[in-house]
Amino acid sequence: MTLSPGQRKMVLATFLFTLMGMLVKHLRPIPAHEVVFFRAWVSLVACGWMLRRVGRSPWGSHRGLLLTRGAAGTGALLLYFYTLQRMPLATAVTVQYLSPLFTVALSGLWLREPASRRQWGWFLLCFAGVALMKGFDPRVGLGVLGLGLTASVLAGVAYNLVRRLAGLEDPLVVIFYFPLVTLPLVGPYTLTHWVWPRGMQWVWLVAVGLLTQAAQVQMTRAYHLEPASRVSHLTYLGSVFALGLGYLVFGENLPLGALAGMALVLLGLVQATRAGKSPDRS
Repeated sequence: MTLSPGQRKMVLATFLFTLMGMLVKHLRPIPAHEVVFFRAWVSLVACGWMLRRVGRSPWGSHRGLLLTRGAAGTGALLLYFYTLQRMPLATAVTVQYLSPLFTVALSGLWLREPASRRQWGWFLLCFAGVALMKGFDPRVGLGVLGLGLTASVLAGVAYNLVRRLAGLEDPLVVIFYFPLVTLPLVGPYTLTHWVWPRGMQWVWLVAVGLLTQAAQVQMTRAYHLEPASRVSHLTYLGSVFALGLGYLVFGENLPLGALAGMALVLLGLVQATRAGKSPDRS
């Protein structure tokens, strides 16, 4: 299977996000909102420097869409971290991986870039694979589960706004508005509930920000190059990357259910990508 340029960028973005998640595991004593705060600062400085280097204004021309994208992304990130702290990791991640389905559904309604019926079938197989790998805890309260679903919907909104801004704004400008909105929203609470990082935690925090910045650049460029239905489902590879890196780095075992789920994800990814290249005849 040959991946298009946009799909290759999405795969790289997904891998970088997975590496970032591994580093976050080293920052458990630091509150989630503080990690988000540091991520935003690193991204703001990096984007500002990159925009200045290429001689482009950071403010853009479609500020309403840019601010909405920043707000949706901030809400999705905060709610996702909130659910990570209040439900089992397996459940929180599984719920978060609904975001590609919401992305494709919204892109069909809003951007008129619908997925084919065959693609939808393979997308659902991908999610079934993720659910099999991660598991699902039915004891989670409906309120927290609802917040997790809201995070996935907001992520879908943010990704569609990225696609909507393709050709209208530079990808760096789109990324710049994410920390520009995040910092005023989370800054006051973070500064009044501050926990001082110690030793290598400073290094991990900066590394999380840099990896996030690099991943955001690749993801944004992927959505600028391809319709959402052709790239969003590739984020399911994050589960495969996490399982592989967990085994290599942390010595985590791969149960048979996880291996079976990985096989379903890879099968769904390959077939959905192929289905996106041909007309829907179903």
